[in-house]
Amino acid sequence: METIDKIKQQISENPILLYMKGSPKLPSCGFSSQAAQAIMSCGEKFAFVDILQNPDIRAELPAYAQWPTFPQLWVEGELIGGCDIIIEMFQKGELQPLIKEAAARRDGEEAAE
Repeated sequence: METIDKIKQQISENPILLYMKGSPKLPSCGFSSQAAQAIMSCGEKFAFVDILQNPDIRAELPAYAQWPTFPQLWVEGELIGGCDIIIEMFQKGELQPLIKEAAARRDGEEAAE
């Protein structure tokens, strides 16, 4: 599978997806750590891809997303942004409803299957 196809599949299959360095429990950079903490604080499950373990995705995603840096938060197929945007949305109380609504739709779809 081509890297771009893999990225598209990950984004379409995971309503809440964080591309980051490391994992939420063991982040490998401060920005990824802050972003994961903010998303975890919303209290919903989310998927992540460790770009350090996936150099092909690390190389291709910035061009696909037209966003040069990591982490990247994708919600329901849409790029939300990187660390600064995630933290700002969290502090303003905008991230929590976005994550909760995406999780509610995801959980509703899983129940329907």
